Amino acid sequence: MFGVGMGMGFWWIGGVIMMGLFIWLLVSLVNRTNNPNPPMAHHYQEESALDILKKRYARGEITKEEFDRMSKDLK
Repeated sequence: MFGVGMGMGFWWIGGVIMMGLFIWLLVSLVNRTNNPNPPMAHHYQEESALDILKKRYARGEITKEEFDRMSKDLK
């Protein structure tokens, strides 16, 4: 009744799309694992107590005398 391929004219497009998605997924996974500097890496670095003290002094939260005394205590 029906010949070979009858009504199957555009099914190959789905296969091409699936292959493209698979290649894109593979490339994105490889790029993610080979990235030496992950985008969120800098959020996990802790500040030292002296760095925090310097920032507080720079913002004017503590006086020069308080800064000197506290930095001397930290050393």
